[in-house]
Amino acid sequence: MNGTNSDRRYTGLSSRSARHGSVRNGQAVALLPHDDLHVAPSALKGSTMFKSFVSVLTVTAVCGVGVAADWSGFRGPNGNGISDAKSVPIEWSVDTNILWKVALPGQSNGSPILSNGRVFLTSAEDDGKARHLHCYDAKDGSSLWAKTVAFDKVMPTHKTNLYGGTTPASDGERVVVWHGSAGLYCYDIDGKELWNRHFGDFRHQWGYGTSPVLRDGKVILHSGPGAKVFVAALDLADGKTIWQTDEPQAGNGETNTAGKYMGSWSTPVILQSGDKALAVCSMATRVNAYDLESGDIVWSCDGLRGPKGDLCYTSPVIAGDVCVAMGGFNGPAIGFRMEGSGDITATQRLWRVDQKTPQRIGSGVFLDGLIYMANAGPNILQCIDPETGDVVWQERAPGGAHWSSLVAADGHLFVTDQSGTTHILKASREGLNIVASNKLGESSNSTPAIADGRVFLRTFRNLYCVGK
Repeated sequence: MNGTNSDRRYTGLSSRSARHGSVRNGQAVALLPHDDLHVAPSALKGSTMFKSFVSVLTVTAVCGVGVAADWSGFRGPNGNGISDAKSVPIEWSVDTNILWKVALPGQSNGSPILSNGRVFLTSAEDDGKARHLHCYDAKDGSSLWAKTVAFDKVMPTHKTNLYGGTTPASDGERVVVWHGSAGLYCYDIDGKELWNRHFGDFRHQWGYGTSPVLRDGKVILHSGPGAKVFVAALDLADGKTIWQTDEPQAGNGETNTAGKYMGSWSTPVILQSGDKALAVCSMATRVNAYDLESGDIVWSCDGLRGPKGDLCYTSPVIAGDVCVAMGGFNGPAIGFRMEGSGDITATQRLWRVDQKTPQRIGSGVFLDGLIYMANAGPNILQCIDPETGDVVWQERAPGGAHWSSLVAADGHLFVTDQSGTTHILKASREGLNIVASNKLGESSNSTPAIADGRVFLRTFRNLYCVGK
């Protein structure tokens, strides 16, 4: 990305926040009937959930589930890729610092999480007709349980995005997994099914890949690409819909009206803005902030439509009061201040870069005033100023391209390339500083999970626990 190519022409969308249960300016916010809801009777008896304690300093990215040592969802407990773990190993190999490994069925892109002493991750077999959630003991990798959802259809996907491409989320008592067209499932920590929801088929030539997020007793779900796209909040206790906000689309879900690709695979990020909790999600053409209580769109910022289509793969990066979103398939990147209401494109967008942008699949990390990105094609690492969009530095990485998101822990950045090598970087404005490159020799498209002084890595063949 080159800051000299910033496009400061502002064009807005006409849609504004809708009231709960109504339609306004083409934006529907509605409660769903629960004909598709199955709740196990025991799920309604005596459940308790961890409470989150949020210290609000202007705009703060928060998730509020699990405990400090956990990595409880996609990109960690706060959805920002940052772990508070200490004494994290930075060097390993197939025969060094591997505490345990277990073989996995199938080849999937979903990332592991750690919650309440257990490691959870997805997999799939039989062309997606069997979709699994696995639970392992974090101490030794022993299998505690696995739950399989049978699905009688073979849905389209891309050979690089095999079934089982989502990351589960847990609050330490329950774990929720999104199987796309096969449904959303909630289990207790011991593997007992509590409820499930089915929202119909989500058909896209590149498959599915968004992950659920837990906050304040709610499951926040972006449905991902398809003919119908929505963001919804469901009650974690029983799976009932609290709100659902449909996203207007100019196209059929796979191609837009210009015949170009379309879709978003972005997982929402939760932040606290004053006294209001927001779910911020990059959709196909714009970024929306949803009021976590009502589902109203508090603000939206346009600018993700690119020359190859309306696409987004990454989660937004929250950089103080600035949000940075990256379009997919060499699409544009935008930065804007998260202020105001309605369509804030004309008043709050700071920059838009739409020339010579790399392919971005993994999400970035914001540290010490800068955003760090690892890109898929070409496989360059970047340091970006979120206020201007300027590239502070960029260098080609050794090894393969990156589908993994960057994560940060104990003074280092971690990212796994597609060859299964995890590069350890020092965050610095001065340039790329790789302090270690750790090879496992097995392909991977997954993001590391870092918790309790250990690194959990998922390859196409195995789940690894790395520790000292």
